[in-house]
Amino acid sequence: MSVFEIRGGNRLSGEIIPQGAKNEVLQILCAVLLTTEPVRIKNIPDIRDVNRLIEILGDLGVKVQKNAKGDYTFQADDIQMDYLQTKEFKKDGAALRGSIMLMGPLLAKYGKAYMPKPGGDKIGRRRLDTHFQGFINLGAKYRFEEGEDFYGVELENGKPLQGTYMLLEEASVTGTANIVMAAVLAKGKTTIYNAACEPYLQQLCKMLVRMGAKIEGIGSNLLIIEGVEELSGTEHTVLPDMIEIGSWIGLAAMTKSELTIKDVSWDNLGVIPDVFRKLGIQLEKQNDDIYIPAQEHYKIQKFMDGSILTVSDAPWPGFTPDLLSIVLVIATQAKGSLLVHQKMFESRLFFVDKLIDMGAQIILCDPHRATVIGQNHETPLRGTTMSSPDIRAGIALLIAALSAKGKSIIHNIEQIDRGYEQIDTRLRAIGADIVRA
Repeated sequence: MSVFEIRGGNRLSGEIIPQGAKNEVLQILCAVLLTTEPVRIKNIPDIRDVNRLIEILGDLGVKVQKNAKGDYTFQADDIQMDYLQTKEFKKDGAALRGSIMLMGPLLAKYGKAYMPKPGGDKIGRRRLDTHFQGFINLGAKYRFEEGEDFYGVELENGKPLQGTYMLLEEASVTGTANIVMAAVLAKGKTTIYNAACEPYLQQLCKMLVRMGAKIEGIGSNLLIIEGVEELSGTEHTVLPDMIEIGSWIGLAAMTKSELTIKDVSWDNLGVIPDVFRKLGIQLEKQNDDIYIPAQEHYKIQKFMDGSILTVSDAPWPGFTPDLLSIVLVIATQAKGSLLVHQKMFESRLFFVDKLIDMGAQIILCDPHRATVIGQNHETPLRGTTMSSPDIRAGIALLIAALSAKGKSIIHNIEQIDRGYEQIDTRLRAIGADIVRA
């Protein structure tokens, strides 16, 4: 297995172009199963999780044509449903959590879908109840083979999916996407309340509308879908990855670097820029770019009553949980203190012990909360040897290592590769001392 060897402390400079959004692409790729016509998708990132899903689609019988870097055409006109029962699919599907979103399109188009219990990050329990309850509401029959860890949904006695009203237990992004993709081909009207409304979910809905779906309320938590008989092909361009954009902002602050992040789609960043500004980071909107000047110090704001600032995650339009690890690392070298409250997952803060080993002043209050006492860049972090537990903790540790004094080694970098395209090559291009060994 490869490792990253990093010598920290370098100031970086230059321009970064963010990759296509991982969390959007995983939805969009599954949606190609809803039509037999060609679907062209641009700005697809070259990362492990996305490439694995493309391979699964190919094994399922989807014709995959690569037009250029990040530009593919897919045509699902000869789907091999028997593949879903193979040992190969049970292995491949289980290795990728995003594969769960194959179920909605397959159920809607072919009347059945099977899925091994999916994998992904080890960040605590992530229930799938929202997905399956949505399918059941639409009239599907659900089964779970416990010994095999294998899920199945099928049409009840061959009856088509039937539109209905449903109030989701949680505003799950992948759950909403799965239900939407099933509902667009269901009979009648489906109303989904407490739907997720992230930009990536909006992108999926807009793409489906271009394919002929009838969806109202895009961008809100109330979606109304009128089922149609069939969908056609389309073209779609993926948004830039807001999580990667936030990661580059954090990197600039921690390394006192001047960076420009190109073509960020400001209109789809929500509260992200304001949260970083509350941490004292200067950033400017220049057309559709983010410019971050070099800063020797940055000071964390307090609440209006003078109490310690808390940054917590919430469903969109709240702050995304995927950036809390970046916020936590930034705070280690800020002036002031910060409480990080991870509400949505119970194990995502367990990587802080590695930051403490590097000299960070952090108190892990419980599995959901950590208090960070910033060191104002007066006592730099120390290089060390560590392992990446998941994608987002991995990039946070990488940022810490790039700012640290001395040499760091990061193991299990396959986790970082799952979400960040050629991260070492792109970092070297702006002056980082990092090698893959």
